[in-house]
Amino acid sequence: MKIMLAASEVVPYAKTGGLADVAGALPKELGRLGHDARLIMPRYAKIKQELTTVKSGLEVELGERRVAFDLLGDDSQGYRAYFVDCPELFDRPGLYGEDGADYPDNDARFALFAKAVLASLEALEFIPEVVHCHDWQTGLVPLLLKEGDHPALADVGTLFTIHNLAYMGTFPPRRALPLIGLGEDVFRSEGGLEYYGKVNYLKAGLVFADLLNTVSEQYAREIQTPEYGYGLEGVLSSRSSELHGVLNGIDYELWNPAEDEHLPAGYSAQDPSGKAECKAALQREYGLPVEPGLPVYGMVSRLADQKGLDLFAEAAGDFFDRELQFILLGTGDPKYHALFEKLAAEYPKRCGVKLAYDAAQAQRIYGGADLFLMPSRYEPCGLGQLISLAYGTLPVVRATGGLADTIDDGVNGFSFERYTADAFMDTVDRSLDAFADTERWSELRRTAFAGDFSWTRSAERYVELFEQAAAKRRNS
Repeated sequence: MKIMLAASEVVPYAKTGGLADVAGALPKELGRLGHDARLIMPRYAKIKQELTTVKSGLEVELGERRVAFDLLGDDSQGYRAYFVDCPELFDRPGLYGEDGADYPDNDARFALFAKAVLASLEALEFIPEVVHCHDWQTGLVPLLLKEGDHPALADVGTLFTIHNLAYMGTFPPRRALPLIGLGEDVFRSEGGLEYYGKVNYLKAGLVFADLLNTVSEQYAREIQTPEYGYGLEGVLSSRSSELHGVLNGIDYELWNPAEDEHLPAGYSAQDPSGKAECKAALQREYGLPVEPGLPVYGMVSRLADQKGLDLFAEAAGDFFDRELQFILLGTGDPKYHALFEKLAAEYPKRCGVKLAYDAAQAQRIYGGADLFLMPSRYEPCGLGQLISLAYGTLPVVRATGGLADTIDDGVNGFSFERYTADAFMDTVDRSLDAFADTERWSELRRTAFAGDFSWTRSAERYVELFEQAAAKRRNS
């Protein structure tokens, strides 16, 4: 098949979250399966790779003016990547905003990106069977394909992937509708973009894409309920037969403790002895006493309510009363910066905190910790638990979304269902009991190592959906 993936962030070019990991891994895996999979994204200021000019002087209408962009390219990642180079809109320090605030013209930025995706396909004369769209930043692509004037792309199907329904891209209609350029008829509640009086770019993808998926089967079910649907559960339920769950994978060449250059010692399922050295080095790095007999709980996270940090805050007193150590790496909500600074000061021998994000440090936490905390309120898929399994580090998770689909309580980790501090601490206590039982702990770690969440299985499932989306479009 010929496939174009459209995403707003892609590893290794630019990243704020798990979307970038997926968008970077999937075209590579599709290529291994024999497909012509290419990718298109904005060219941000932080992209430092040397790019070549593919097409120059392309234009699209944006409101009452025409905006020019160049199309750049790169082949260094094992697939063809294209970049929409429009300095006016994308040559900025951030991807979506700065200092915790969104850019006020994100409606224009990603309206241009959606239009540039289609203009680029036409300019390249690359007519794929399907365009694979990711999250709200590409939500207008299916709408423009179906309602716009693109006869050369009439048979191109669309698959729209929801990575996190909470992030929608909502804008005032007086600004967004002229940018989209399809008139006010698309601004309607039923079968349109209206969402509580605003234009919703994500809803455009939900309504107009040929097929939908999200990044775990459990999350696909959850977002059809009021608790997780954010007011879009009716739209999603109406398309339940066309909404699929495809679990994300990880790249085991990248996440391999035997070859990880960031670890002080390599180790594997066959010879896990090096993990003890990784643990000791991690304890030293975070200023904690080197005590092999104490379990180390690691956490690498965006600091936000979604990640269960309100639950952790409520349970913190009980948590640190236990014989354990805790290491955190992350940034986010200032209230959680304050919380973890306070906990580190209050429990200097138990709690190590770095309010930053550093990929090498993250890998040392995966490699050196005994357990990995993800008590999330919701988690569409989660990559942290998959990476920690690959490193023989047992996840402690709330059974939601992809965490429920990947962690079997008492088998390859520990999980709880009720979103309460008591349920969380009961699970921590069960994990402590398991850690104290050497024979059981070794068995749990062997099971963790044996998990297979490679991209091959996920990519094969995506190919099935691409074929369905293309057939649906051809037959419509």
